[in-house]
Amino acid sequence: MPRAITPKALDKAPSNGARELTGEFDVLKQPMPPLPITYTRARIGIHCSTSGGVEKGVERAYRLGCNAMQIFSSSPRMWRASSPAISQCIEFCRLAAEYNVDPVVIHTSYLVNMCSKTPEFLEKSVAAFRGEVQRALALSAKYLVLHPGSFSGGTREEGLQCAVDSITRAVDGIDLSGKNFKILIENTAGAEYSLGGSFDQVAELLRRLRKVVPVAACIDTCHTHVAGYDIVSEEGFADTMQQIEKTIKLENVPVWHCNDAKAARGSKLDRHANIGQGTIGIETFRRLLNDPRTRNAAFIAETPVDEPGDDRKNVEALKAVVE
Repeated sequence: MPRAITPKALDKAPSNGARELTGEFDVLKQPMPPLPITYTRARIGIHCSTSGGVEKGVERAYRLGCNAMQIFSSSPRMWRASSPAISQCIEFCRLAAEYNVDPVVIHTSYLVNMCSKTPEFLEKSVAAFRGEVQRALALSAKYLVLHPGSFSGGTREEGLQCAVDSITRAVDGIDLSGKNFKILIENTAGAEYSLGGSFDQVAELLRRLRKVVPVAACIDTCHTHVAGYDIVSEEGFADTMQQIEKTIKLENVPVWHCNDAKAARGSKLDRHANIGQGTIGIETFRRLLNDPRTRNAAFIAETPVDEPGDDRKNVEALKAVVE
């Protein structure tokens, strides 16, 4: 059993568990896994650190046994984003092709709020999201995941329209035609003023955005659970999947964020737990990864790393349920 590491080994992280890894937590500082690395028929990945250069993220994904991955393209906690050098982008794409890591998913900075009622904050968000799109294209990422934002101080309808207008402004002048690239709207944990806490809201955003940009959805298991949907019981899972099919349509969900939950169903608390160790449990992931309707999707964990090797254990836990 790995020894406990003090919290100083990690930067403080957002609730989804994505952290910049240092020391013994970093897979690049650990022994190489046994070769050859084995994969399943499913595309399985995890959110990887890009510490040391964006291309290092691909190397981490490979060493963790992933054939899909997610990264931040810049610091998720700073407005001033630095773009990778051209040489880094080239090396990133080369390694992704060499290691067959596909898809590459980028998660938008947590600061971005595309429906903020504060004009200055909204303008910063629009500019930041434009940078996210540009970096995603430079790294040949297939998907850019976006939390729609919070409409606190306004109505939900105002929030929906503001998000659409803001995304439209952010991509103005960027040629997305013919690109193998989509913006993915992620469902949220259902906080009072957040957009995307229900499948209906995600579907409505997609409907409005399709006129502007190539879009689809990213469904997070933890967010779904704490927003109140039953994905734990067999009957509840079937009903929830049917609700997604009726609103978003499962073919429009190319990426699933696979996260167990620390909080109870309906709690609205976005706290991710390791696969099979939270209030969701392993059977939900078994059903999800073996559902014929999700066969072409990628499954990416955003789970905590509390001890060295936790990231690998979560990847292996997802692999283990694939039939």
